[in-house]
Amino acid sequence: MKILVCTDGSEHSKRAVEKAYSIAVGCSDVDVAVIHVYEKKPEFPYLPDYEIGSVTKDNVSTEDLKKFENMKKQFEEERQRIVDEAAEVFESKGMKVRKILLEGHPSETILGVAAKEGSDMIVIGSRGLGGLKKLFLGSVSNAVIQQAKDCIVSVVK
Repeated sequence: MKILVCTDGSEHSKRAVEKAYSIAVGCSDVDVAVIHVYEKKPEFPYLPDYEIGSVTKDNVSTEDLKKFENMKKQFEEERQRIVDEAAEVFESKGMKVRKILLEGHPSETILGVAAKEGSDMIVIGSRGLGGLKKLFLGSVSNAVIQQAKDCIVSVVK
């Protein structure tokens, strides 16, 4: 069984990781991958006229460039931490897990990886870190439920 476990670091995704472990441990032949997908978007409010890839020494002060590089490094470290923390749930109990960290539209990327790898199951939290999270099923989990083909989707509250 191939299980794709989605994480964004939210409490719901942490519960999804735990549920995925409990499913995986009951399988005799299991391949588990933990995925975190992040969107490329302007994350630096003090540089409103620049997108992440367009900041250069020619159009930003040295001080702002240093701030930008520092923030970029922090975001990269946070993204890696999210994947590592989820993988640790499996690794700490002796189970192998693959880590996938990708940039893209979360639901589209998750579905693309699931299809490419032939995942039998996607495990995802019901809500992530997005806005209005208490009112609706998360937009990513909803899209995954609606569009997943040829695999089970387990949504964890």
